[in-house]
Formats: sequence, C-alpha cells, structure tokens
Amino acid sequence: MKAHPEVVQKFTNAIQKGLDYVNSHSAEEIAKVIQPQFKETPLENIAKIVERYKAQDTWKEDTIFEKDSFELLQNILEEAGELPKRVPYEDLVTTEFAQKAKAGK
Repeated sequence: MKAHPEVVQKFTNAIQKGLDYVNSHSAEEIAKVIQPQFKETPLENIAKIVERYKAQDTWKEDTIFEKDSFELLQNILEEAGELPKRVPYEDLVTTEFAQKAKAGK
C-alpha cells in the first residue's frame, strides 16, 4: 500500500463503483449485467438471487471497514478457534482509500 497507493486507490474506487451500481439498479438490471458469468443459469433465476441479496441488505453502501465489523469478524474467528490472538483495529485497518473512494476522489 505504501509502495503503490495509486493502485490500491484505483482498486478501491472500482469496488466502490460496483457497490454504487448494485445499490442504484434493479435486480433485473444487475442480473443482465452479470449473466455472462452464469451462462447456464436462466436470467430470471439470477434476478431472483440478486433480489434476495438486495432484500437481505447484503451489499454495503461503501467499502469502509468499520471497527464494529472488525470486532465482529474477530469474534467469529475466535469462536471458530481460528484466531490465536486479537489484533487492535488501528494496527490492521486503514480506511483512507475507502474514504476517498466514497467521496469520489
């Protein structure tokens, strides 16, 4: 991230653009866009799946990894026996790129 911040920013911007799209388009519109990735699945099935994701509020509005989400993830990993030691949020997470992507910069 330090060596190539512009690459990280461009990647984060692209993810944000995708989130903006799914949060501003219908399930049918999204299904048409992603259908080439699921050639053997009928369009109406893809639309139903996308609608289910939308109803579950699956997609966030931005890529900002909030502290409460980080803590929840650590709780899950710890309960699964996969986290030998908790890590402070501030030591592992930066929201700099996500904040800029959200702001459209």
